[in-house]
Amino acid sequence: MPKYYEDKEEDGRACSGVREDLRQCLLESPCVLQENKSPKQCLREGHCRSLQVTFFACKRSMVSGVSSATGLHVS
Repeated sequence: MPKYYEDKEEDGRACSGVREDLRQCLLESPCVLQENKSPKQCLREGHCRSLQVTFFACKRSMVSGVSSATGLHVS
């Protein structure tokens, strides 16, 4: 479930809410806190997978929306 950040500035990037949720999930994960691994390494190991999939789908929807509007087709 996405969290809403009322006191944060809008960063203007696509999918910024999901990006922030993924970042927080990784920083609060036992992988980072207890095992002292980097968030990037924990992401590769599969932590916060549902948010990673959601972020990927959000970014992909941005690309597919642009390509369908311009007539570009990826094969």
